[in-house]
Order: sequence, then structure tokens, then C-alpha cells
Amino acid sequence: MGSRFARIFDGPKPLIAMVHVPPLPGTPLYDAAAGVGGLVGAVKRDLEILIDVGFDGFLFCNEGDRPYELQAGLESAAAMTRVVTECKPYGLPFGVDFLWDARCALAVAVATEAGFMREVLTGAWESDMGLWQGTAAEVLRERRRLDADELAIFMNITPEFASPIGRRSAAQAASSAVVSSLADAILVSGPMAGAEPGRALLEEVREAVPAEVPVLLNTGAKAATIADYLRVADGCIVGSDLKVDGYTWNPVDRERALRFVDQARAVGVA
Repeated sequence: MGSRFARIFDGPKPLIAMVHVPPLPGTPLYDAAAGVGGLVGAVKRDLEILIDVGFDGFLFCNEGDRPYELQAGLESAAAMTRVVTECKPYGLPFGVDFLWDARCALAVAVATEAGFMREVLTGAWESDMGLWQGTAAEVLRERRRLDADELAIFMNITPEFASPIGRRSAAQAASSAVVSSLADAILVSGPMAGAEPGRALLEEVREAVPAEVPVLLNTGAKAATIADYLRVADGCIVGSDLKVDGYTWNPVDRERALRFVDQARAVGVA
């Protein structure tokens, strides 16, 4: 496994649970009556369940901020930092993602002392948010400038809500991202939040990437299929399947979360 990744997760095939932050101030779906305190309360509730059922790591993300932006506002960065700071699980691995501003994710990760961040940093894309271009060189230089070299950067090479501009396959893009953009881990996603990429695609990417660089299932992990995916992937990030009715933007359902962990552990590969 990659060195930064291995320093964060000391066991094989870690299970990383998404901690979805409700809509932040200024976004269309923000609950002004509940306020920022309401965000903190909702996140703490979900996180308590996820810790209790035995996940290995946790990834805070502004999943509620639809429609997503490619450049975050200062208010979003500030609110996200407050939520993560008040809720982070001390002594357990956690990371930060910000849809879809990599510099904001980096800033929040550094401010909250996260172990890793997740973002799209390579390639060019047409997306629901418009034209989109990776910024790996900028973000990795910023990581160095902020003296945060221990922060692992997980690179999503098949982002949701987008399609690539160009003809390279996902496997070719993943192989290139490791060499040219120094990815600490490669993430493989389906076309939307909660959608599976398919095992065949995951296998192609895993075969194309050096063995020491982890390849994780990034979306579409489900209790019914996770054992099969983990025979290929080096771990997974899961969100939607843990929620009430399996709907991404609902609260975490304890029974669904426990079932997911049990299924992943049962086959002895996680």
C-alpha cells in the first residue's frame, strides 16, 4: 500500500464511511431555522452510529450542497471547518472532501488535521457543473506550502455527474495519475452518487496501477455486493447504502450500516 495510506490505515482493505454534512449556509437547501448548530447535531448523530458499528475511517463531505460548485465560497469553507472540528472522531482516521473544490478540501483538511482528502485532481471533464479541469499541480504545491506533506490525497479518476473529455480509458487515466500526479490512492466511481462502477472497470484499473498504490471502490458499495468488490478493491468508501431507504441524503440507518460492515467482514477480506 502507498506509504501515506498505510500510515493512516493499519489493517487490510479499510471500510471508510461517508459522513454527509447537510446543506451549508448560503446553499439552496440550507435549513436556516436549524442553523449551523443543526448541521453539527446531524453529523454527530450519524457519526456516532458509524463509529459504533465498526467502520475503519470516516470521510466528511458537503453532500447536501446541491447544485454543486467548482469554486467554494469563504462561508462554505468556514462552516465546513467548524462542523468537522466539532465532530471529528479523535483517535480514528478521518478525511475531508468538498464537492467540487479541491483547494477548499485541502484547506479544511489542513485546518482540522485530517489524515486524508478526496477530490478530482486530474483530467478534463464536461459535467453538471460545467467544464471542469483537474488541478493536481496546484493542490500538491499548496500541500507542500502549508507544510502538510503527511496528508494523503485520494484521487477520484471517474467522477460522478461528469464524463471525460478525451479518449483515454479509466485504466489509462489511473496509471497516468499515479505517475504524473502522485496520487496516494486511486478511487473508482459510478456515474452518480450511490451508483456502482461495475467490477470489470475496477479490475481494469487495479491491473493498471502499481500494487503499492491502493485502488478503492468510491461509489455504489452495497451490503449485497461488497464482498465481491473487495476481492478486487483495496478498500471502499460507502455512503448511500448506509442511509434510511438507501437514499444518499437521508440520515444514517443503524441496521443498514451494521449489515454492511457484517457483510464486508464475513468473507475475511476486509
